[in-house]
Amino acid sequence: MRVLGIDTSNYTCSTAFYDTQSRRMEMAKHLLPTPEGSLGLRQSQAVFEHTKLLGKMMQQLFETADGLPEAIGVSVRPRNVEGSYMPCFLTGKMAADSIGAVLGIPVHEFSHQQGHIAAALYSAKRLEWLHHSEYIAFHVSGGTTDCLLVKTGNGTIDQIKMVGTSLDLKAGQAIDRVGVSLGLPFPSGPYLEQLALQCTDKIKTHPMVKGLDCCLSGLENQCGKLKEQGAEPSYIARYCLQYIQQTLERMLLAAMEQYGKKPVLFAGGVMSNRIIRDYFTGKYQACFAKPEFSSDNAGGIAVLAGKMEELA
Repeated sequence: MRVLGIDTSNYTCSTAFYDTQSRRMEMAKHLLPTPEGSLGLRQSQAVFEHTKLLGKMMQQLFETADGLPEAIGVSVRPRNVEGSYMPCFLTGKMAADSIGAVLGIPVHEFSHQQGHIAAALYSAKRLEWLHHSEYIAFHVSGGTTDCLLVKTGNGTIDQIKMVGTSLDLKAGQAIDRVGVSLGLPFPSGPYLEQLALQCTDKIKTHPMVKGLDCCLSGLENQCGKLKEQGAEPSYIARYCLQYIQQTLERMLLAAMEQYGKKPVLFAGGVMSNRIIRDYFTGKYQACFAKPEFSSDNAGGIAVLAGKMEELA
């Protein structure tokens, strides 16, 4: 089964072509352009950029794709909850519905969050977790810092229960705001990581975690004070990432205390960070996606659509 995946998030225009038999994945994706010094795009601008980019991504993808798709998967909302909506996903839905109608093939709709989890499972070689498993997953990105209890079965993600979240700023937002304040490009994640790796100082942070929920707005303020006090940019970058790492660890320990020890999966763009990834894999044997499957991508959407077809 050859499956086309489409994901049009507020950060990236992404397409994927997945073969369910060989499990070979081809992807073509492009970050949405943002003005220098800005902290993202308005939804109207994101829709416009996707409209310009999506055709080019399809052309690039099908230069190497073997044949035409037999099914399509598309992300249509941020999360699978009532009221979850962002206009940028309509761009991908329109393309999927149009291609599906022309080729006479089924179109399967998923949430962006489901796609992130499935992409992480694919990349970490844990697709068997899609069959009757329960695990703790973190979805950490520009729009979410969520601790999730995930239940899967029959090849699909049956239930995603949010058991903890950031009550204010999200981790990706904090990283971008700190990065831009240091003169780094947006999105700032990879640049902040490179800067943080230059710092070898011992750093203490005091995350704000209550139960399974956290608050990250204080992180931006603390980094601003460090900058005013003349701290080195590399120190500020390391402080920011270590604060987020320790916040996630406290949330994880609280989740294990409440729900028991379970396998742990990290997904989302922030989780492409090597510093955070190495810490959790070493201490908790957590599963992570490779960087290209951590950031926004259509790969997980294609995998889920392929599973749906296998069950049909």
